[in-house]
Amino acid sequence: MTHHGKDLSDAKLLNDKIKGIHVAMLTTMDADGKLHSRPMVTQDEDFDGDLWFFTYDNAPKVGNVAAHPEVNLSYVKESDNLYVSVSGTAELVRDRKKMDDLWKPSLKTWFPNGTGDPHLALLKVHVESAEIWDIPSGKMGRLYSAVRSLATGGKEVITEDIKLDMK
Repeated sequence: MTHHGKDLSDAKLLNDKIKGIHVAMLTTMDADGKLHSRPMVTQDEDFDGDLWFFTYDNAPKVGNVAAHPEVNLSYVKESDNLYVSVSGTAELVRDRKKMDDLWKPSLKTWFPNGTGDPHLALLKVHVESAEIWDIPSGKMGRLYSAVRSLATGGKEVITEDIKLDMK
């Protein structure tokens, strides 16, 4: 896939876009088919096809994932007018070594007993696809987009919409 002249793999492009956005909204489906979203802290490591989140193994989202592993993650970097939607399959992981590798002291706010907590686990999301909307930011970017749209009779798209297939 071509990314407007950039020679980047889909995984690298996604990594570059979500790097530094610490909170994602995770959407799961419950047993009644209703969607539920909640904020989750993405673990700060380079994206290799999987995204990692700490959770408790008895949290409702874990039951949702067990029944319907398909999930969506939404990332927003408002200061850059950047919006990313990630779709994938989630699973619960109880790997203590991986938890130790990903652990940061700031996580004690949500998980006060640390990696020694028997209910602490990881939610791994294997990314299957993503969509990125990168809207020109700042006054000049918006002005450029508006002029471009007017010059083409409204046919020029103001946002850049990139679809990534990670399969």
